[in-house]
Amino acid sequence: MVYFIKMLVRLNDERATKAFGERLGRALRGGECIELVGDIGAGKTTLTKGIAAGLGITDTVQSPTFTINRTYEGRDGLRLSHYDFYRLADPGIMSDELSESLEDDATVIVIEWGAIVGLMLPEDNLQISFESPDEGTRHLTLEPSGLKAERLMRALA
Repeated sequence: MVYFIKMLVRLNDERATKAFGERLGRALRGGECIELVGDIGAGKTTLTKGIAAGLGITDTVQSPTFTINRTYEGRDGLRLSHYDFYRLADPGIMSDELSESLEDDATVIVIEWGAIVGLMLPEDNLQISFESPDEGTRHLTLEPSGLKAERLMRALA
């Protein structure tokens, strides 16, 4: 029987958040979906920058708040597709693009503000929730909901 257990992580500053993301990025194999949940300024894009570094991406990773999606080429033929649905009340045509990305085993998907597309997310995903008790500290709750996500959790343990 498989049990999906939450993991709690305390990060003391931006550098630690990026380093944790890099560890996560190194564990990615493609086909994973990661949903980032947290307030503005919680560290979601900082974590994504670390994930990108772990995927071997050397491009400057920027928040896709205004473009909704940014895609980057990484190691071993993997791609990082970073979505931010903050500004949308309805995903519209972006739901088609997201659907295509979700079907691509060479793409790692990171989604910020994913509630709007929640029904589209695969059953097997890793949700990372951010809390910011003070200016620099971040508390992350990682909650896997499938075997791929659980494998990622084990790689981080």
